Amino acid sequence: MTPHAMFTAFNTIVVREVRRFTRIWPQTLLPPAVTMTLYFIIFGNLIGSRIGDMGGFDYMAFIVPGLIMMAVITSSYANVVSSFFSMKFQRSIEELLVSPVPDWIILAGYVCGGMARGLGIGLIVTLLSLAFTRLDIHNLPMVIVTVFLTSALFALGGFINAMLATKFDDISIVPTFVLTPLTYLGGVFYSISLLPDFWQGVSMINPILYMVNAFRFGILGVSDVNPFVALGMILVFITLLSAIALRMLKRGKGIRH
Repeated sequence: MTPHAMFTAFNTIVVREVRRFTRIWPQTLLPPAVTMTLYFIIFGNLIGSRIGDMGGFDYMAFIVPGLIMMAVITSSYANVVSSFFSMKFQRSIEELLVSPVPDWIILAGYVCGGMARGLGIGLIVTLLSLAFTRLDIHNLPMVIVTVFLTSALFALGGFINAMLATKFDDISIVPTFVLTPLTYLGGVFYSISLLPDFWQGVSMINPILYMVNAFRFGILGVSDVNPFVALGMILVFITLLSAIALRMLKRGKGIRH
C-alpha cells in the first residue's frame, strides 16, 4: 500500500471508533463522569474531611490524579475491547482481514480510537474535579506524557483481550478480576508509604502504581516511586503488548477459523 492509502485506512478506523463512542455518549461518556463525581463527593468530601492530609496535601487533591487515571485506564480499555470484539462477533472483521491494510495500521487505528475515548473521559473528569479542588500543575510535560502512554497501554490490553475472547462474558473478566483490583491497590486512594514494608514491596509489582504516581507527580509534585522509572516501565509494557498484539494479528489468533 502507498503511504496515502495507509493513512486513509488508519484515519478511517480512528474516525469510525470516535464516531462510535460519541454517538452513544450516554453509555460511554456520561457514566464515568457520574461515577467519578460520586467518588469526589464520598471519598473526597465526606471521608477526606476525616482523614485530613495525605502526602502533604488535602486528601481531595491527593486522590484526584488517581481518579483521573482510573477513568482513563478503564475507558481506554473498554473502548477497544468492546469495539473489536463486536466486529469479531458480527464477522465484519473479515473485511479488514481480506484487505491489504497492514496489521500495524489496524492495531494503531484501534489503539488511537481507544486513546481518544480515554483522553476524552480524562478531560471530563479533570474539569469535574475543579468543582471540588484546585489543581496546580507541577510538571505539565509529565502529565501529558503519562496520560498518553497510559491510555495507549490499556488500549493495547483491550485489543489483546478482544482477540482472545470467544464470548461477551470474556471481555468482562479482565476488567473485573484484574483491572479493578490493581487499580484500587495502585495507590489511587492512599500513599504506599503508609503500608508495612512487606506490603510496600508487594505494591511495587503493581504496574498501575507507577502510572498513578507518575501522573500524581506531574500534578502535585509528589510520588511514591521515581516518576522517570515509572515512565520507563510504561514504555516497556507498551513495547511488550504491541509485539504480542501484532504477532496475534499476524497469526489470526481468535479471528481466523
